Amino acid sequence: MKRNEMLNTIRRRPEFVWDMIVIGGGATGVGVAVDAASRGYRILLLEQHDFGAGTSSRSTKLVHGGVRYLQQGNISLVLESLKERGLMLHNAPHLVHDQPFIVPNYTWWEAPFYGIGLRLYDLLAGKYGFGRSKNLSKEAVIERIPTVATDGLIGGVIYHDGQFDDSRMVINLAETAAGQGGGLINYLQVTGLRKTNDFVSGVEARDLESGATYSLNSKAVINATGAFCDRIRRMDDGRAQSMIKPSQGVHIVLDKSFLPGETAIMVPHTDDGRVLFAIPWHECVVIGTTDTPIDEISLEPIPLEKELDFLFKHAARYLTKNPARHDALSAFAGIRPLVRAGSAENTASLSRDHTIHISRSGLITIAGGKWTTYRKMAEDCVDQAALVAGLDEIPCVTKELNVHGYHRHADEFGDLAIYGSDAPALQNLIDSDLRYQERLHPDRPVLAGEVVWAVRNEMARTVEDFLARRTRCLLLGAKISVQMAPKVAELMKEELGMDDSWRQRQITAYTKLAQNYMVS
Repeated sequence: MKRNEMLNTIRRRPEFVWDMIVIGGGATGVGVAVDAASRGYRILLLEQHDFGAGTSSRSTKLVHGGVRYLQQGNISLVLESLKERGLMLHNAPHLVHDQPFIVPNYTWWEAPFYGIGLRLYDLLAGKYGFGRSKNLSKEAVIERIPTVATDGLIGGVIYHDGQFDDSRMVINLAETAAGQGGGLINYLQVTGLRKTNDFVSGVEARDLESGATYSLNSKAVINATGAFCDRIRRMDDGRAQSMIKPSQGVHIVLDKSFLPGETAIMVPHTDDGRVLFAIPWHECVVIGTTDTPIDEISLEPIPLEKELDFLFKHAARYLTKNPARHDALSAFAGIRPLVRAGSAENTASLSRDHTIHISRSGLITIAGGKWTTYRKMAEDCVDQAALVAGLDEIPCVTKELNVHGYHRHADEFGDLAIYGSDAPALQNLIDSDLRYQERLHPDRPVLAGEVVWAVRNEMARTVEDFLARRTRCLLLGAKISVQMAPKVAELMKEELGMDDSWRQRQITAYTKLAQNYMVS
């Protein structure tokens, strides 16, 4: 997957008419690209920043049916999510794995209440289940979670859901779409919509690297920009009413000593009605999440002080080793693109069901949903887009389509496991040059060769692309990642043919960005 080659496809044939152009390179957009390309449609995806740079790389890292949606009585969403959870594990086992959770019980009614609910969860999962839930004694809970708060602890209920690496999934989905013949380009911003006889017939776009502009033709245009979808809708109709009621979710990342072992904690009901998670991830612990309604959206949302206070306060309730601000390796915020539901004021109560809206001019907008259901969202969207474009009906094939990197036993690749089937080729690259075998930082198992690989094969264009999304160094330790930035910039400078001024600008920009992830 090489950016220059993708750009050449639109440079060489300026009059070419795509079957579908997708705006947005997050989970929904790349999912649509995979679905459409694998059906044989001619698809082009344009992303204004990097793939997965927004909400899709800032999730709670869970592939789940949604225990909270079960509490809300949204059985249909739970059923769909549980099925899609199973398909994600089947199609991307190098990135998705089983994650056991314990709901600690501190009052007498919690064991039967949550026990029955989670057994229903298992029943709904059917053949897509990850494991059976069961009640645990106090001693069994402590054995699995030595740092759980024991004052008043009665026991617990264990159940199983999925965990994954979200931004790596976006990259692998982009590679899957490219492998199916799709075109995908990052840092190519859509600046306007083209219309023929009042019907959307393409887009105007600008390359943020070179400044070059493009007029691109398409039979259908799909707006898959998540929290930003109303901006695209207003390019189509300046009077379009907002579809999105955004909220911000925040997570903090701690050292693994706060939650040793492989079992996560789930608190079903916090002070504000949210579910709270403490989850092992990449030898660290992710604690989240908050749910705060917001008015303004940005590519780089910043955690609010009240959100951080909430997480530290609640983490201290359930962990014997109470985390303080100086313990946080990083904190990150993501914006949930929730679809407005009448007069609902509490975003925690809004459904994660997806919506497909087709404007009078034919612009197709897909909004809402959640990571776990990205594949089904894409299937529904492409079905509608094919109708709008007047294309031949071709059935979806993604239920059985392996995601790029598919490997049943990726753990055998050690620190390169997240690359799945690409790991042997990456290892060969690393072995080809002693410089590539050097660690970028003594506290991180990330090698210089991975930077080269990311530039050559995964369209990494900036230091941020590599440290935030191709690897997860920014989320796993913001301060350490800043120390890694100069080496990354030097390697990328050589690969991209840039100069020293570019290198310095990259270091400066990344250092400034990382400040937003540090907790003071």
